[in-house]
Amino acid sequence: MENRLTQIYRLVRNFLFSSVNKEFLIFLFFLVLSSIFWLMMTLNETFEQEVGVPVRLVNVPKNAVITTEIEDTVRVTVRDKGYSLVMYMYGDRLQPININFSTYANRQTGYGIVPAADLLKMVNQKFTGASKVLQVKPDRLDFYFNFGISRRVPVRMSGQVVPGRSYYLARTKFWPDVVTVYASKRVLDSLRYVKTAPINIVNFGDTVIQNVALEKIKGVKIVPNMVRIGLYPDILTEESIEVPIKSINMPEGKVLRTFPSKVRVNFTVGASLFRHINADQFSVVVDYNELIANPSDKCSIILKTSPHSVRNARLQRSQVDYLIEQQ
Repeated sequence: MENRLTQIYRLVRNFLFSSVNKEFLIFLFFLVLSSIFWLMMTLNETFEQEVGVPVRLVNVPKNAVITTEIEDTVRVTVRDKGYSLVMYMYGDRLQPININFSTYANRQTGYGIVPAADLLKMVNQKFTGASKVLQVKPDRLDFYFNFGISRRVPVRMSGQVVPGRSYYLARTKFWPDVVTVYASKRVLDSLRYVKTAPINIVNFGDTVIQNVALEKIKGVKIVPNMVRIGLYPDILTEESIEVPIKSINMPEGKVLRTFPSKVRVNFTVGASLFRHINADQFSVVVDYNELIANPSDKCSIILKTSPHSVRNARLQRSQVDYLIEQQ
């Protein structure tokens, strides 16, 4: 084993210190040395660079709820020597800016703002005197808060949901379907529901379950800020049902009889809903006033009402024979 290691050592030594490799090592040494001098000269020049400065909201009362978080970073464009900029970007020289809650919070309005002048002053304190701050983005900071005032509101869907051909959206479900919102009393009084972020789901025939974020509202904190949505499509079928014909606006002592006494109504409905459909949910009528105004051998019949769950409800015929009897 020792002989083996000795042989390897000799091979490496002979390779590195051969006449050709000596020249390569000398070249490599001077290349590294020149690169170091070039880097030092470059870092000694002045540059402009954007760096991030962390921001923290401090001394927040325990009973306060921040309903819109303050920006966690400001982007600062600074001019300085290259080596200083490298330290700002990759070192730990930049300490966070601490925004004192009580200094900038207006307890009556539930709104706090750090003016541009104050923010610039705090930013300048984080850099050395040789550094020149050129721009701060954003140029001011604001935040909303309240002291635990909340309200429970339902969730509504926003966006485009289009099932595939011959399907319709039978049901939408949320988990949870009610969320807690924290905001000012004025906003809470006007808030009836919160919407999801716009979703776009098309051409589906099976149940879709997915997580979706809730739409952000300035000055409002929503808990939770994400819900689970379930989309339940159902296949559409063509169905029909016989409905009695009734008369309206008939004078006292007169009776209208139609032949036939029932008419078939055709409609489109979800397959799972058809078993809940019956004739009592439809209303087919003959208007006596219309009959007197436009006398004819046949009377016109009208589909007056139909269930909300059916689509494209229509009469199989629009006129029937009739007889008016005196009681």
